[in-house]
Amino acid sequence: MRALLIAGLIGSLAPAAAFAQAPAPAPAPAPAPDAAPAPVAATAYTTADTPLGTLLDDPAAKAILVKYLPEVMQNDQITQARPLTLKALQQYAPTVFTDKALTDIDIDLARLPKK
Repeated sequence: MRALLIAGLIGSLAPAAAFAQAPAPAPAPAPAPDAAPAPVAATAYTTADTPLGTLLDDPAAKAILVKYLPEVMQNDQITQARPLTLKALQQYAPTVFTDKALTDIDIDLARLPKK
């Protein structure tokens, strides 16, 4: 039942958002072999691991979602997707939850102060 509700939510957004997508940028160059990986705090939010509900409950994280996914955030049914991650929602609406959008969201989420 949840999948049907989510599919309906996302399906209503997909046609309008499909025209607003820009072409994907070229992949970033690989870091130099001697470069140390950037440290990532265990409390950082990500589109792959953080449930949507957690992001919606944090005003700073929610503002990022509104910035990149305004149509989704304005939909009253978005709360039904709270247990899912944005990456999981991508399977229902790949033209809305594009790889670029998720990457941009991840970049902004990584800039939030750690809790």
